Amino acid sequence: MDNYIEKISICIQKGKINMDSPYPPDMKGLPGADELTGEALKNGVKANEILTGAMIPAMGIVGELFKDKKLFVPQVLMSAKAMNSALVHLKPYFTSGEIKRRGTFIIGTVAGDLHDIGKNLVSMMIEGSGWDVIDLGVDVKSEQFLEAVKSNPNAVLGMSALLTTTMESMEKSVRHIRDLYPNLRILVGGAPLNSEFASRIGANLYAPNPQVAVEYLNS
Repeated sequence: MDNYIEKISICIQKGKINMDSPYPPDMKGLPGADELTGEALKNGVKANEILTGAMIPAMGIVGELFKDKKLFVPQVLMSAKAMNSALVHLKPYFTSGEIKRRGTFIIGTVAGDLHDIGKNLVSMMIEGSGWDVIDLGVDVKSEQFLEAVKSNPNAVLGMSALLTTTMESMEKSVRHIRDLYPNLRILVGGAPLNSEFASRIGANLYAPNPQVAVEYLNS
């Protein structure tokens, strides 16, 4: 069992998706997170052990390396794709209740902003750390955020903005939602933002990178 856990963890850390994936070059032709997760489940490894023993720690390592600027966006995306290929095998165990999720996280890029790389990274890393993620996409209006919050009363909300011009849109959305849901946890992120801005508009946290968001949620 430990061998499977270790191998899946290495595949996720290195971004090895499946046998056909040429990346990373030193693992070419070897099985990836996809095949190894399927094999592990067939050989009696519990789904929860794969999630908590391989996937969550591996994405934690990737997140720390990214935070320390020892890994870069393309490498993190490959790790997230490898993690997602393993996650496909575990999805049935979430719906059956065998694996308990930590909670629900709603995320979207605010109205007027079409950038999604940062949002996608955060989504994938939070999902990999054991949360259900509802991704509303880009150019999300306040009403769409509100609808999702209303449908998922105990969720945490994340908003992303990559343009200085859409910071105003984020501020309006946060203030509007905060008026209606004073106790809702709201995280914001994006290149032009900072902690002062987050605090001023009523958000609970400014996440400069995905790992900060993951650590906050898991605390």
